[in-house]
Amino acid sequence: MPVPSPASRPILSVCLNPVVQKTLVFDRLVKGEVNRARDHRVDASGKGVNVTRVLTETGRAAIHLTQAGGPTREWFLALAAADGIDLRWVESDSEIRFCHTVADLAEGSATELVEEARQVGLGTGERLLAAFRELLASCVALVISGTKAAGFEPDIFPIMTRYAKEAGLLVVLDIKGKDLIDSLKFRPDVIKPNLHELLATWPLQNGGGGGPSAAAADGLPEAAAPGEAALRAHVARIAAELEEGHGSRLVVTRGSRPTWFWDGGELREGPVHLIKPLNPTGSGDAFTAGLTAVLSGGGTMAEAVAEGSRLGALNALCLKPGSIRGARLA
Repeated sequence: MPVPSPASRPILSVCLNPVVQKTLVFDRLVKGEVNRARDHRVDASGKGVNVTRVLTETGRAAIHLTQAGGPTREWFLALAAADGIDLRWVESDSEIRFCHTVADLAEGSATELVEEARQVGLGTGERLLAAFRELLASCVALVISGTKAAGFEPDIFPIMTRYAKEAGLLVVLDIKGKDLIDSLKFRPDVIKPNLHELLATWPLQNGGGGGPSAAAADGLPEAAAPGEAALRAHVARIAAELEEGHGSRLVVTRGSRPTWFWDGGELREGPVHLIKPLNPTGSGDAFTAGLTAVLSGGGTMAEAVAEGSRLGALNALCLKPGSIRGARLA
């Protein structure tokens, strides 16, 4: 069988925490009262599903690999199929979790209510890695997103990173903490956390320090929030160490603030689109989709960040999480 050209080969998106996502919209949310939604929807979601759906909506080939089980499995698979997502899965013997987005139109806010995943059954990791290795030869890039459900082997993300790099794929990691630290030795191409995730992995200590060898933390530093200059210097130090020690480029999204990215030995800023968001859930995943698509096609980091910002903004204009369909920027 002929090997597909890089331009036609799909991007493989892996996330080991699938979600059935319910989105509820309220004109005004009043705590402690009965609140009736003006609109609602249910979608297959999770960070990897969101990445894959956005790639698919832009016309790029993409495959999503995850686990599935329990009474919510068929619903989840049907929702993904309705969106045209090429979803591959292995049996997990655990039900897919629910998460909720609560959008308050009066306040202009979207609140996430997140369930923790059930523990997957024995053998799920082995089945997942077998399916993963079968897919590698046909793909051009790998994106690993989010956390993993309990029950998976602790080194499953580093193992995937190693296999993908050995197969010659571009590897983009949107993960944090120990999963990320342990994957660095296999030299992923791009590390793409948001600022909160970066500081949870490499805390800002006494105004600075904390490179890739620093221990992972569970949250932001307890000290007073540092200023912009201190944060930028901290991120620049981490980025320089990542490139020097592991050959990895760092991209840090910051919501409505400019994206920081390491390119050519310096920390640069990528502008973001100023919009009035409807539902920003999945905007970081849409950014990852655009970033990976451009880099896997031979584009520059600046071009990739610009496309990620565009898709992230389009996603925030949609009620559906991890989708850009029908959205337009002014």
